[in-house]
Amino acid sequence: MQRSKSIIEYQQETEELARFAKALGHPTRIKIIKYLSEQSFCHTGDLMDYLPLAQSTISQHLKELKEAGLIKGEILPPKVKYCINQENWLKAKVLFCEFFDINLESNSCNI
Repeated sequence: MQRSKSIIEYQQETEELARFAKALGHPTRIKIIKYLSEQSFCHTGDLMDYLPLAQSTISQHLKELKEAGLIKGEILPPKVKYCINQENWLKAKVLFCEFFDINLESNSCNI
């Protein structure tokens, strides 16, 4: 028997947590976030000096982080200035803390 696709509605917090987790699901994006956390802002060129990657690859990772709302980009021709979106960073921090605060002791897997 074939299963039918059903639409599952998730709470907004669940969708936000998944979006943040997906954006942080690549080591390069984690390195970019760590780099940005040590700077007030940076440009793509700064990241090219920091990471041994092509400009197009770095731009794709920046796009993923920006779409997830973890960073902001301000166009200052001919460059784009990037920084951490502090409001969404705090939101992500709260959501991850709540998620990892789930009590598993009574339901632990004994395999």
